[in-house]
Amino acid sequence: MAAYECHNQRFYLSYPVINPVQLTIAYKRFMAKRNDSICPVPAGTLVIIGGKENKGENSPENKEKPDDFIRLEVLQKFVDLIGKKNAVLEVITTSTGSPEESFEEYRKVFTELGLSAIGHIHHSDRKSALQPEILERVSKADAFFFTGGDQLKLTSIYGGTPFLTELKQRYINEPITVGGTSAGAMALSTPMIYAGNEEVQELGGEIKVTTGLEFLKDVCIDTHFVHRGRFVRMAQVVVTNPTCIGIGIEEDTALIVRNGLDVEIIGTGTVIIIEGFEIEEGNVDDFTSKKPVTIRNLRVHMLASGNHYQIRQINPPHI
Repeated sequence: MAAYECHNQRFYLSYPVINPVQLTIAYKRFMAKRNDSICPVPAGTLVIIGGKENKGENSPENKEKPDDFIRLEVLQKFVDLIGKKNAVLEVITTSTGSPEESFEEYRKVFTELGLSAIGHIHHSDRKSALQPEILERVSKADAFFFTGGDQLKLTSIYGGTPFLTELKQRYINEPITVGGTSAGAMALSTPMIYAGNEEVQELGGEIKVTTGLEFLKDVCIDTHFVHRGRFVRMAQVVVTNPTCIGIGIEEDTALIVRNGLDVEIIGTGTVIIIEGFEIEEGNVDDFTSKKPVTIRNLRVHMLASGNHYQIRQINPPHI
């Protein structure tokens, strides 16, 4: 491997160049590859909701009404972030087995909050999601909202499709708003939990994880976090991959993620963030024996509305 210099930029090639033209061509290829390797800062905004967000009731569900309760707070913030008059919203109900009911519920709420152009996207199988007609709708919408249901439906139906590619390209390059609640929130991250409830979460190897839709990388999102007691299952995800940050979101609570890294918490509940960067010991090598999990030096943050957090980039971007 030899070193070369062009435009005051030193770079290395595994093959020789013998004239200025070849050097310029090699330099342009080097710079193009280097730029492709730089992780872009998303222009879009994520609203990641822990489930059971207030839809107009006078108190939150499953919890005591806090003093600072605001009716419709989370969904109102989602609408405000769109920041555009006559905005087009697409509600994606693919994860649920009751798409019409789910869409109608959100249509009523978003209409109350001032939106009028509300579309409904639902795919019951992967073949229908591959049809090119959907791409025009993706290109024209200002915001997208994934409802709850089964997150594995979202990844298995949309993973690798032009639909998902176009949506993510727009999120990276345009100031659109992408939201999700419950399963729709869990699917926005990677890794993604798809199985393992409170009955088995203490046992090593019982939490099932796959690749999510990757709007956030090296971040695992879990929802209904406090109400359903999901701390231990998230800790399993983190101890098996300490590069990953685990973020558990309680009901009627949400993360607003700007620039792909900057997190703001809103809503009536708690967000629990689990970091494994400083883990010193764990019995991860024993996970096949179904024994209770051991982890030492796990780091935990508990944050409520108004708090901020920055997602640490431990894993360098790469091709």
